[in-house]
Order: sequence, then structure tokens, then C-alpha cells
Amino acid sequence: MPHRNIFRKILFCTDFNTDAMTAFHYALNIASGNANSEIIIFHTIPEPDAQFWKSYIYEVDDVDAKARADIDRKIEESYLPAIPEGIKWSSCFAVGNVGEEILKQAAELEVDIIVIGRGAGSNMVNRLLGNFTEKVIRKANCPVLVVPDEAED
Repeated sequence: MPHRNIFRKILFCTDFNTDAMTAFHYALNIASGNANSEIIIFHTIPEPDAQFWKSYIYEVDDVDAKARADIDRKIEESYLPAIPEGIKWSSCFAVGNVGEEILKQAAELEVDIIVIGRGAGSNMVNRLLGNFTEKVIRKANCPVLVVPDEAED
């Protein structure tokens, strides 16, 4: 029988698009209803993008540090102002196949729920990598909440 406080670790997956912000509000709602829960803000840099960075933009060894700084800045601007006092949060990122990295992170952190925006499926990343959301739904060992963008019809 379901009971309160079953969602202690909430893996919120973001690509920083508008549907991610909608999904973030669902993650906050879940955290608010589950005492001592934590939102883990997770971003995957798709492997093709990472290879592009390493090959063409940065000819130095601090690509991961640069990526981390960019991600931290986006999190600070987009999500931190919306987190109510008392809700714990952390952030992490990975480089690789988006679906695989989400599943790996969820397993390593033993999360209780994955919250992800559905996205319109028409952006370049989805065309390059396929629809990772379906993979996450099929293979996750915990519930997956897929949130449509409020702007979608």
C-alpha cells in the first residue's frame, strides 16, 4: 500500500528547455509532499555534443570543468530561485547517451522516482539520439513521471 515519504530521492532530469521547467515544478511538488526528500538535478551532455566540444571548441583539458561551470550557472539561474527553503537539492551531470546515463544515475543513487519532461521530440538532440524517454520508461527500476510541456497542444 503506497504511503507518504516514499519518494526520498527524486532524480529530476533536465536539458534546460521549457518542458524541463514544467517537470521541475512537479519534482518540487513531490519533494514538498515527502519529508526529508532530496531533488537531484541531473543533466546529460549528449555524446555528439561532447565530442564536438572536445574536438573543435576547446583545445584544452578542462572541457569537463567548463561544462560543469555552464551547467552550474544554468541550474543557479533556472532552478535554485524556485526551490523553497527546507527542500534539499544537489546536482550532477554526465557525458554520454542520455537514456543510458539517466538509468545509470538512477541506479547508482538508488532514486525513488525519475521526473523528466516529455519534450516535443523535434529538436536536434532527439533526432540524433532517438527518443531516450521511452528507453528510460522501459528500463528504469523505479517510477518515471513524464511531464508534457504546458505549451504543447
